[in-house]
Amino acid sequence: MMRRLTAEALGTCLLVATVVGSGIMAERLTDDVALALLGNTLPTGAILVVLITVLGPLSGAHFNPMVSLVFALKRELGWRELGFYSAAQIVGGIAGAIVAHLMFGLDLVTPSENVRTGMAQWFSEGVASFGLVLVILGGLRSRPDSIPWLVGLYITAAYWFTASTSFANPAVTIARALTNTFSGIRPLDAPGFIVAQVAGGLLALALASWLWRPAQGVTK
Repeated sequence: MMRRLTAEALGTCLLVATVVGSGIMAERLTDDVALALLGNTLPTGAILVVLITVLGPLSGAHFNPMVSLVFALKRELGWRELGFYSAAQIVGGIAGAIVAHLMFGLDLVTPSENVRTGMAQWFSEGVASFGLVLVILGGLRSRPDSIPWLVGLYITAAYWFTASTSFANPAVTIARALTNTFSGIRPLDAPGFIVAQVAGGLLALALASWLWRPAQGVTK
């Protein structure tokens, strides 16, 4: 369990460090917001492929309390384990924001002032999380070995087709509330994002359970 929790904390730490760090770098290199978003998107998608490939065999590479909740509901993760996983992911995410700040000479914690709220933003987070869980569960049924690429490519796309830029992760949302940089979210706005993420993930679980339910009387 300790190795699994370390993998979850480390993976979430490196994920957030990439999200926040690439956002800071992009913002420093260009005043073009679209180009900065692209500079934030590509490293995030790439690091997800790397982290899931390397740490997946250890812990499942959730790096996301919402994803861990889905697997707990599927009875593939114990409820006690869910609590430990979520704590490790949140602590790892916060550490990732601090690591990014240290690399760029910023204060350890700088609460964000980036306003991200409203029905469109919440709906976007619901859609982003719905898609992420559907991709994971569908991928596990069809091409388990492709999960790292499926998740990395999905998040890369979702950065651009969702109005919220696809946080899709409560631990990452909490961490991004602690950075007043390109990728930040105002702490006041984080709860709305988290509620939408959980709702989207649960809806995807319900749909996936129906879509990929074994048909009775059908043999392979």
